[in-house]
Amino acid sequence: MVPEDGARAAAAMDSPTAAEAPQVESFQRQVDDIASKTDVLEKRVNEVVRFYDGKKHGSGGRKAGGSSRYAMNGARDCKGTPDLTRQLGGIIRQITSHEWAEPFLQPVDVVGLQLDDYHKIITKPMDFSTIQNKMEGKDGTKYNSVREIYSDVRLVFDNAMTYNDENHDVHIMAKLLLEKFEDKWLQLLPKVENEERKKEEPNDVPTTNNTTPEATVGKLAKDTDDELNELYKQLDELRRMVVQRCRKMTTDEKRKLGAGLCHLSPEDLSKALELVAQDNPSFQTSAEEVELDMDAQSETTLWRLKYFVREALERQASVAVASGKADESAKRKRDDIYNALAKAASKRVKK
Repeated sequence: MVPEDGARAAAAMDSPTAAEAPQVESFQRQVDDIASKTDVLEKRVNEVVRFYDGKKHGSGGRKAGGSSRYAMNGARDCKGTPDLTRQLGGIIRQITSHEWAEPFLQPVDVVGLQLDDYHKIITKPMDFSTIQNKMEGKDGTKYNSVREIYSDVRLVFDNAMTYNDENHDVHIMAKLLLEKFEDKWLQLLPKVENEERKKEEPNDVPTTNNTTPEATVGKLAKDTDDELNELYKQLDELRRMVVQRCRKMTTDEKRKLGAGLCHLSPEDLSKALELVAQDNPSFQTSAEEVELDMDAQSETTLWRLKYFVREALERQASVAVASGKADESAKRKRDDIYNALAKAASKRVKK
């Protein structure tokens, strides 16, 4: 394939139109939100894995006598919900005193910042002043449990990451602060679960204030699995919305797509055919000759192919340009060597 042809084919694969751009941006925000939540869940999964890896090697995941994220503080009995609220309030104060916390302390100034679409994207705004007022029972509202407080703190950062692009400063700040909050919440979680267990048991049943690390990690694993399942549901819903909004590809776009496929490398062409096979299991990708009827493909397949081919061609064009520069540099070095040898030979002849 001639590099220039591949570059021209990539340029022919149109970018989203002006009319499509807002929808694409909205979908991208939702994808970024899911990705951010996945990062948090990944940290929890790693915690569970480290714990069980430690048990497998006979240490229970912790050194004897050391402080443990999952171990209860045996030196002091749990004082109940007011004590948990006080401790969670201390964690929130640590988060809100961070140098990056300022954008999240007060409600978003939608009017002043001219964020006309904010309430269309964010259905339940939240900020730390609202959380503080509710913790103190102001405005006639009050939290019933520390888990409700935890959910609202998460909501503050989830909203920021949903509305702002992943490269935006506010998104980055929210992601970092959420990770810090999650770390501290995990330290408080055993006490929260122990208090919840005490409330669920009948008064005449003796209770203990100790929660085993295994029980806590098991609960963490289950909660994480539930949240992952919820993310899968969100992804399925997002996929359904994208498919519904896919406009019909024009004949000219199909022609350009076919031309782009012809310029793919063998490896990328195989990947493109695998995309077709995902929606069409009867499609044979291993045959010596493959006939691809564009009109027989679903709109979802066509659009997935279009974006894959465009990215592949752009990547191939970049590699070709870099390779061309390297070849040109090598040629110059060879010419310099030949010229130097020629000069040296000329001097010897004159002598």
